[in-house]
Amino acid sequence: MPSVTRVFGAVDIGASGGRVVAGLVAGDRTALRVVHRFPNRAVERDGHLRWGFTALYREVLTGLRALAAFGDVVSVGIDTWAVDYGLLDGDGRLLAEPVSHRDGRTADAVDRVHARFPPEELYAVNGLQFLPFTTLYQLEAERLSPLWDRAAHVVLLPDLLAYWLTGELGTEVTNASTTGLLDVRTRTWSPTLATGVPFPPLQEPGEVRGLLRPGVAAATGLPAGTPVTTVGSHDTASAVVALPADSPRFAYVSSGTWSLVGVELPAPVVTPRARRLNFANEGGVDGRTRFLRNVGGLWLLQESLREWPDHDLPALLAEAEALPPGGPTVDVDDPALLPPGDMPNRIAAAATGPLRTPAETVRCVLDSLAAAYARTVDQAVALTGREVDVIHVVGGGSRNDLLCRLTAALSGRRVTAGPVEATALGNVLVQARAHGVAPTTLEALRARLARTGAVRRRFP
Repeated sequence: MPSVTRVFGAVDIGASGGRVVAGLVAGDRTALRVVHRFPNRAVERDGHLRWGFTALYREVLTGLRALAAFGDVVSVGIDTWAVDYGLLDGDGRLLAEPVSHRDGRTADAVDRVHARFPPEELYAVNGLQFLPFTTLYQLEAERLSPLWDRAAHVVLLPDLLAYWLTGELGTEVTNASTTGLLDVRTRTWSPTLATGVPFPPLQEPGEVRGLLRPGVAAATGLPAGTPVTTVGSHDTASAVVALPADSPRFAYVSSGTWSLVGVELPAPVVTPRARRLNFANEGGVDGRTRFLRNVGGLWLLQESLREWPDHDLPALLAEAEALPPGGPTVDVDDPALLPPGDMPNRIAAAATGPLRTPAETVRCVLDSLAAAYARTVDQAVALTGREVDVIHVVGGGSRNDLLCRLTAALSGRRVTAGPVEATALGNVLVQARAHGVAPTTLEALRARLARTGAVRRRFP
């Protein structure tokens, strides 16, 4: 008898674009159908680089209308990028469009935070890599905003979408772990680092956040009372769920606008050496620790391509692959490469040698990313003692054969590419498990993916 197909909706929004995906679960198979895609880009307004989050919500509703065509939807889950947030007043109204982490407002806030909490003390509590845009520093900058005294809630972005859909406030714990305000050992808010404006209560992946409000149901065609199930709402947490791993000896690269490179552990590693090498202990699904570094990503190519409207990426990649190895490289973590605009010239200024053509710039970026991936995996192995035989590259970067081949060559390890839509897949699988139609352990979920063909290619 054929398996019954169950439908789950995944709202998956990254810093450069979003999509609503139908996850079709039937027996051992999970198929994804993208029903709506939309762009995302921060823009200057009111003196800050802000997200058009209200417009993103309208795109989500459009996607949910397309999802309704698949019939009975069991559940909807939401993931986005990390660290950014919205401020709500006491009546639940968004006070302003959220500021982007690429805004420069934290330059002075970092020093103010470190005057109260030296970096080594911060790391002992939150276990996080130093990044100047971590929520902790953003909120320190926010204290000088005229909105601060009107704020009743700090709400992370996937939780803000869930609030608008259901009317229920909560904070999903994997995303909370990126704020710098969570105790790395207890996975609860640190009283030492409290901001003065409360976050909503913490919630683990797999719990129902709430039910679609009647107005949302009317706008989308989904039944009122459809549950919104909390998933790994930090997009990387969902992506790591969907690794097609058949052994624990793996590392991962979630390669998108940013690259998250690391290993999965049962507990955090909060050592002086881990802090010096700038590794983070972020929360994973099922209480796991994502021990990783946030390194530069495909943002460098995305921004460069905006400056080259007459160039085609496949052709540039072919030209880049034909170039000899050993060309110029760049530090992909250079703060000069963080803001938008004029990226090719900024890459050229930071590179170790001259870059004369777009193809040379592309090769520089890919060589530099692959070197950062290989170096970071080696450091993770040294810091944790976790042996790594294979590196799973997931997300948009898994489509880039040259990047994957360079990573395999420089790391000396096997590289698997795919799934491209790992974040949406992990989102769907956590929902499916919560509603009784998927294996109960991450190992069993991953073994199923390895068995049913989620890996697209292997290198070498």
